[in-house]
Amino acid sequence: MNEIKKARRLIQTDPLSPAAVILASLVRALESDEKFDLGDLYRLNFDNFNLAMDILKAWRLDRYYSGKAKLHDLSVQVGALKM
Repeated sequence: MNEIKKARRLIQTDPLSPAAVILASLVRALESDEKFDLGDLYRLNFDNFNLAMDILKAWRLDRYYSGKAKLHDLSVQVGALKM
């Protein structure tokens, strides 16, 4: 399973978990040039930290991947839940 699908599954499973909130914030920052606190990455466990690194790599390599749009939409929804 690729990193985009893994992140989407993690966020969908528990959108208010700290890992989901951090990953959603990272995705929003990548897509819309929002600021992202890199220190948040260190709050992730090892597997989710590696997932975040894989997302960064994938975003860099393929900005127009169709699955990205679904993940971004979900991340925006998670951001709205916090408010």
